[in-house]
Amino acid sequence: MWWAGWPVPAATATGGCERLRDGLLVEPVSAVTSLAFLAAGLAVLAARGDRPHPAPRRWFGVLVLAVGVGSVIQHGPRPPGQDLAHDLPLVALLALVLTDSLADLTGRRLRAWWWLLPTALLAPVIVLAPAAGDAAQGVLGALAVAAGLARARLRPAGRRALLIALLVLGLAAAAGTLTRAGMPLCQPESLWQGHGAWHLLAAGALWLLAPVISTRGTSRTGRPAPVPTTADQW
Repeated sequence: MWWAGWPVPAATATGGCERLRDGLLVEPVSAVTSLAFLAAGLAVLAARGDRPHPAPRRWFGVLVLAVGVGSVIQHGPRPPGQDLAHDLPLVALLALVLTDSLADLTGRRLRAWWWLLPTALLAPVIVLAPAAGDAAQGVLGALAVAAGLARARLRPAGRRALLIALLVLGLAAAAGTLTRAGMPLCQPESLWQGHGAWHLLAAGALWLLAPVISTRGTSRTGRPAPVPTTADQW
């Protein structure tokens, strides 16, 4: 087969528990559940409202799709360069969520370079120093969660969606952490894989979060007010 020359690593790059296999799907359960991100991204982009999606929300949907593609690549055929394919879209997504929250909290417009710049800076770190890249992702994720909690406290209209999304994300993190390699709940041969549960729940959390992206304060109706889609934002 065309992928036969690629070495299968001795341990999963994600620290997952699933037994590695030869062939197109190195981690079958994790690869298949990665499709949940593709479904979530398509759902975000296909959702219809009273007006067209603001640009940040469109980018959010595109990045959720990209996270799914990268995850399928890493857990499926795992070719050379799979770390960048998996991690870079995730970094971009976290950066977008973080900067969107900060823009809302400070009353600023979200400009593309606010989230593209940290993404570009971390790209060589992911390639040259994977451990440092993973640590940077963790910090970025923690900052995004903290900003989301602050946003929920100050923005009543979007509070419910934010808190539910963060709760689901917390359950996803717990499922992934408690079933990592070396943990008591790790069952390498089982169809139940915590990392797969992480994929499903995290994709659901992103779908739940989507309506809050690009909202600023509240409108007169009490609903989150979307950002005007002016050209100078992007």
